[in-house]
Amino acid sequence: MKAVNLRVGTASAIGSLPHRQVDAAVAVALAACPDLPAAPSLPRLDAREGMLSQGAWGLRGIDVDEHGRLHLIGTVDPTDPFVDPGVEGPAFGGLRAFLEATRHRSAPIKLQVTGPVTLGLALADAGVRADRAFATAGAAVRKRAAAVLDLATRVSPLSAKVVFVDEPGLVALSDDGFPLTPDEAVDLVSSVLASIEDVAVTGLHCCGDTDWRLALAAGPQIVSMPTSAGVVDHAGALGVHLDRGGWVAWGAVPTNRPVGSEPGLLWRTLADSWCELVQRVATDFDCGTRRSSRRSVVWPTTIPCAPSRSSPSRSTSPSAFGVSRSASGCRSARRRHSRGVSSLR
Repeated sequence: MKAVNLRVGTASAIGSLPHRQVDAAVAVALAACPDLPAAPSLPRLDAREGMLSQGAWGLRGIDVDEHGRLHLIGTVDPTDPFVDPGVEGPAFGGLRAFLEATRHRSAPIKLQVTGPVTLGLALADAGVRADRAFATAGAAVRKRAAAVLDLATRVSPLSAKVVFVDEPGLVALSDDGFPLTPDEAVDLVSSVLASIEDVAVTGLHCCGDTDWRLALAAGPQIVSMPTSAGVVDHAGALGVHLDRGGWVAWGAVPTNRPVGSEPGLLWRTLADSWCELVQRVATDFDCGTRRSSRRSVVWPTTIPCAPSRSSPSRSTSPSAFGVSRSASGCRSARRRHSRGVSSLR
């Protein structure tokens, strides 16, 4: 497993950019997040760069049309999921241009792949039987992640790699009628993370509220989550993740409304979430002996809104993250966390 060697307060992103020019999108990715730039996807340039169409691109028995829609045209095969698992073609133009632009970069870069739960839901929606859809999705994402990392290692060999598994499908994990049991979903995601961890730092992103206890059980080194009340309900599991050396990427900048030019309101929302977590963890674990130290990292990144199963694109905009080592109170937490967002100003 690779060590997470990121500076506290590092800015990054996940998801698509609205650009219609590849060079402009790559320039923004590098300039906006110089410490950890993220490979952009560009569904407005080509709809096949959307999240679901990227995940399904090259799958045996699946056609991805010019609008990014998936069509079942044959039999999918979990033992041999791809006609071609590579990242050539129109679905990965942004990725290839980004890697070329980082050819001589020695600092880390961030990449992402569509998660197996999300891809499995899309394949089921396209008409694949559920058990075969998820088995195929798991095998496909492992192969696609390997192809992405192989290209990244060849084109940008000096940079450390951070790879996120993008799983908006996890927001429905507790819904009645969800086609996987919680354990099956965790195992599916965990298998992908395990296939990556020897080569890159692993991350798991979900853009909405989910059962974070289950998401963390998949074993990501970095978990990316929104600053919402639902996170506080899983303070205990989050505390265990941090104590094990895990990192948290907080989605502090919304993508579904104007955010203004000053970070003050967003910072207060993030700080309030930290305070609630500190208080909740202290309550949950204060059984005669309060824990005096807690490791927590938060870094600016981008959090997209959760797409529906039929929506093929991610959405992206800047966000915020920070660090705390003490659960001694909200005041000290606010003071320490302020270091994590100073680069936003």
